[in-house]
Amino acid sequence: MNIFPAIDLFGGKAVRLYKGDYAQMTVYNDRPLEVAKDFEREGAKFLHLVDLEGAKSGLTPNLETIKEIVENTDLFCEVGGGIRNIETVKTYLDAGVDRVILGTAAVTDPDFVAKATSEYGERIAVGADIKDGKVAIKGWTETSDLTAEAFFAKMQSLHVRTIICTDISKDGAMMGTNHELYRELSEKFDMQIVASGGVSSIEDVKKLAARGLYGAIIGKAYYTGAISLREAIEVAK
Repeated sequence: MNIFPAIDLFGGKAVRLYKGDYAQMTVYNDRPLEVAKDFEREGAKFLHLVDLEGAKSGLTPNLETIKEIVENTDLFCEVGGGIRNIETVKTYLDAGVDRVILGTAAVTDPDFVAKATSEYGERIAVGADIKDGKVAIKGWTETSDLTAEAFFAKMQSLHVRTIICTDISKDGAMMGTNHELYRELSEKFDMQIVASGGVSSIEDVKKLAARGLYGAIIGKAYYTGAISLREAIEVAK
């Protein structure tokens, strides 16, 4: 299993939200590049980036910060947050990003997903942000009518290979991740599933790795010192 340490971007800074609430934001570092380099020194090969402003606006306000990270590290970088048209996909991929994550648009515009996967194949991933069993959209501010299972089935039919699945209720809460959710989804779907939200202990990492998941995202647990990134990477192997 691959470990994806996370950097959430807001105003060019590395921040974290509590349960997706923009009003409960903690700034961890004014220089996200330094955070990315720290990850690299700890042995990371992958990086999960989210433009929190983009998730709301559908724009790319943190593009220059992302470019700086791409150009100054050897990390495999995936980016999500407000990617709602093929032009934005192209902007990120042309900037050197390895994979882009479609969120709201994957729910509201399946034709866009089909076009993106047709043009860019495995460089397209989808984010499934789950709130009370349903897929949330627009920076987690609204909930769609789609269940997690229905959404996964639709994405698989559109040839999406990688899906980042977040249980919003667990995100940033440091109370463990939703192992049951990942068990159900990994048994039903043949996709690269990345667990996100509440991965807060080495035990979580061990369980997810044993399930054979493709990846796990570690955010707040790293920043608070609850998880050693180096140890998590070793355990995940």
